[in-house]
Amino acid sequence: METELAETFKKINRLFFFVSRRSYSLRLIKQGQCQVAGCAPFREIPSMNLAVAFAESAEKNSQRPAIFWGEDEIRYNQLFAETLWVAQQLTARFGVKPGDRVALWLKNCPQFVPAYFAILHVGAVIVPVNNFLKAEEVGFILADAEVDVVLTDATMAEQLPQLSAARPQLKFLQIEELANRPKEAPNASVPISQAKQSDLAVLIYTSGTTGRPKGAMLSHGNLLHNVASCQKVLAAVGDDRIVVLLPMFHSFMMTVGMLLPMLVGGSMVVIKSLHPAKNVVEEIYRHHATILPAVPQFFRSFTHGTIPPNFPLRLCISGGAPLPAEILREFNEKFPIPLLEGYGLSEASPVVTFNPLNKQKGGSIGLPVFDVEVSIQDDNGKHLAAGETGEVCVRGGNVMLGYWKQPEESAKSFRDGWLLTGDVGHFDADSYFYITDRKKDMLLVNGINVYPREIEEVIYRFPSIKEASVIGVPDLRRGEQAVAFVSAKEGMAIDEKGLQQFIREKLADYKVPRKIIVLPILPRNSTGKILKTALREMASKNGNVETPG
Repeated sequence: METELAETFKKINRLFFFVSRRSYSLRLIKQGQCQVAGCAPFREIPSMNLAVAFAESAEKNSQRPAIFWGEDEIRYNQLFAETLWVAQQLTARFGVKPGDRVALWLKNCPQFVPAYFAILHVGAVIVPVNNFLKAEEVGFILADAEVDVVLTDATMAEQLPQLSAARPQLKFLQIEELANRPKEAPNASVPISQAKQSDLAVLIYTSGTTGRPKGAMLSHGNLLHNVASCQKVLAAVGDDRIVVLLPMFHSFMMTVGMLLPMLVGGSMVVIKSLHPAKNVVEEIYRHHATILPAVPQFFRSFTHGTIPPNFPLRLCISGGAPLPAEILREFNEKFPIPLLEGYGLSEASPVVTFNPLNKQKGGSIGLPVFDVEVSIQDDNGKHLAAGETGEVCVRGGNVMLGYWKQPEESAKSFRDGWLLTGDVGHFDADSYFYITDRKKDMLLVNGINVYPREIEEVIYRFPSIKEASVIGVPDLRRGEQAVAFVSAKEGMAIDEKGLQQFIREKLADYKVPRKIIVLPILPRNSTGKILKTALREMASKNGNVETPG
C-alpha cells in the first residue's frame, strides 16, 4: 500500500474536488449583485452572513476543538481571536473596505481559516487563488478581480516580485505574522460585517472554455444555503471531524471541508504532511476523524492497504472524477463504511447531488441535495423524461450571482432560470442522476479540469508556431493527459522540449502537454475548423494511451 499511496498522494494535493457552473436568466445589475432575472428567494437561514454565522458558532463552541494540525489542537476561541487580529490588520494597515476584493493565496494550513473569516468579517470579498498556478496566471486573476491586498505565506515569496511588477499597488500580508501577534485579548472594536445574504462573499475563478478563467460570484446566501443542504444530506453534527487533504482553495473543500464543520461546531483534521503516505491513515485514526472526502485514486489505494481495527470513519465521499464501479465494489467488500459519489460545480457553491446515506447506486451521482433542483433538458429547454439524455441543469439558492464583469458569459450560462452546466447525463426511474459525458473539449487530469483553449493560447505565443490544437488522451494513472499537435511557420522548426519548457513557465505543471506532435499541417474541415476527432485518432494510433511516471 505504501508505494501506491505515496504515488497517489503526490497527485492528491493538486486535485480539485468538483468544478463549476450554474443557471438563471440574466439581467444586468450592479457588479456583485444578482445578475439573474427570476432568482429564487433565499431560503431562511438563521445567520445574516457567513461572518456572523462563524462568530455565533465560535461563541457557542469556544472550548471545543476546531482544527487538528499534527500535534496541535486549535480551539474555537483561539481561532476567533486570530480572525479578529487579521481583521484588524486588514482595516488598520491595509485600508480594506467593505466590498474590496482580497486574495487568499495559501497552501493548506490552519491559518487559512482565520484569514478566510477575517476577510468576511470586515465585509470584503474573498478571492481564493490556486497555489499551483504560476505568477502569470495569478496576475491575471488579481488584475481581473481588481485585488490590491493578498494574504499569502512565505512559500510564495519568490513569485511576489513578478506580481508586484505587473500590479504595483499590491500589498501583501504574510500569514506567518499570526504567530507573533500579541497574546492579550484582541480588540473587539473591529465591527462585524452587516452584509446581507444577497451580497457577494467569494469570487472563485474557474477555468473557462474561452481560455481565461472566469470569476464565479458566490453570495453569503449561496454558501449558507449549500452548507445547510450538505448538513442535511451528510447528517453532519458537532461531533463530526472532517479530513482535509484536498486543496482548501477549491470550492468543495471550502464548503464541505471548512464551512460545514466550522458552522455546525465540528472539527477539521487538516493533514499536515502527506509523506510518508501512512501519515494520512494515522492522522485519521489519532484524531478520530469521521468524514473523508477524497478522489477515486485514493480510494483505490485505500482498498489495497491495511487499516487499523475500529477505524473511526463513518462516511467517505468520492468526487473529482467518476468513481469506477470496480473501486466501489472493492471498497464495499472490504469496509463497512459508505463510499458515496456526488457532483458539483463552483458556480453552484458547489454541491448539487449526493448519493443518500441509506441507498446509493453505483455509477450514479445520486439525488439532488436538499432544496436544489436538477433537470435534464434538450437544447431548446425541453425537460426530458427518465432515461433520455440531455444537458444537466441546476437551480436553487446555491447558484451563483453570475460571472464577475462578464454579463454576456453569465447570460449564456442560464436559460429560463436554470443553470446550464455543459455536462451531459440522464436520470433513472428512481430519479437518480448519471453523468454520461463532459463538456466536449475539457480534459480531466488527476481530477482537475483542464481546458485546451488556455494551453493553445500559450502555445501560439511561441515564436515558431503556425497552428496548434490540444486534445486529451486516456492515461491509466492520471485519467487523461494533454497532447499538443502543432505545425511550424514556413522556414522555421519547432523545438519540442523548448516549447514544453515555455508552457511550463506560463501554466501549472498539470496543464503542460506530456507530448508535442509536430505535423506539416493540422487537419481541418471544409469551414477551416481543426478536426480534433482526427487528432484523437492519430494520438491513439501513436500509442498515446498511457504516459510513463
